Amino acid sequence: MKLPVIRHLQKGTTPEQLEATLEVLEHFSEHRSVTDEEMDVVGELITNICGALEVHANVEQGMSGVEAANAFAQKVMGSIDQ
Repeated sequence: MKLPVIRHLQKGTTPEQLEATLEVLEHFSEHRSVTDEEMDVVGELITNICGALEVHANVEQGMSGVEAANAFAQKVMGSIDQ
């Protein structure tokens, strides 16, 4: 997870674009010839896209972009600590 990347994706794309990209990456990852190294990259991309989608949702609910990004980061860090 890279918060600057998540914020960049959230600011520069629509949720619909992110969801379409997410579908493509998930479909790609299901192919049997995808290597472990490629899966690591795809996993990082998927994490960042999901983060951007959550930030979009929080902004729609009235949070500022910075607050929404920080809330997502705290949520992730909280899940890692448990």
